[in-house]
Amino acid sequence: MGKFDVSLIRYLTAEDYRVLTAIEMGMRNHELVPLQLIAVIASLKHGGCHKILRELVRYKLVAYDATAKRKSSNNEGYRLTNLGYDYLALKALSSRDIIYSVGNQVGVGKESDVYIVANENDEQMILKLHRLGRTCFRQLKNKRDYLKHRQAYSWLYLARLAAIKEFAFIKVLHEHKFSVPKPIDLNRHCVVMELIDGYPLCNIKDIDKPGKIYDELMSIIVRLASYGLIHSDFNEFNLMINDNGHITMIDFPQM
Repeated sequence: MGKFDVSLIRYLTAEDYRVLTAIEMGMRNHELVPLQLIAVIASLKHGGCHKILRELVRYKLVAYDATAKRKSSNNEGYRLTNLGYDYLALKALSSRDIIYSVGNQVGVGKESDVYIVANENDEQMILKLHRLGRTCFRQLKNKRDYLKHRQAYSWLYLARLAAIKEFAFIKVLHEHKFSVPKPIDLNRHCVVMELIDGYPLCNIKDIDKPGKIYDELMSIIVRLASYGLIHSDFNEFNLMINDNGHITMIDFPQM
């Protein structure tokens, strides 16, 4: 775990972001987006667009591929990298005055990266970036109900869907007074939520009153069930505990 390099965000031009957005839009229907299509969507001349793309490739925000992945396609083109998608989301969140600075990484898993962020008032929050590309698609499709009838997909699209679903669950649970982080904002594959003052339950070796903690955990499960919900990943890695022994749920992608 380390720091998230966002130093380039403030130096990218409006045209740079138009090109990144054009590739994002093109990837809805293309595995690799041709230069001509990028230029049309971004409303830029061919030569100017090509120059911007060279820089974005150098910054590793975009990848160029001359070998099509699918046998049915002969096109060369460009695709967003994870970092490029991150920049689009962070730019949007920054423009809405949600995120002003990005700090250290505090969590990493098979399906997400978690960072400390802050707003202009130096109020700290959590930024969760969904990374479904780390998971085998066959396993992912079996776990995610919103993929059952889809044959085509992109990892960017799947990560965005996972973020939307998790944000919706956090919002509903928070409104119904469940002990969850307060949802703050959502953009693409990024969820911004309240920073919980506590410790991951998996890091706690000794508990003064384990019976009390057990009762609270069971009451959470029963209350979820009363609303027709089952948390499919309810374990010590997805729970926080504070100094008073209060439990907070922090991860919801498999509800």
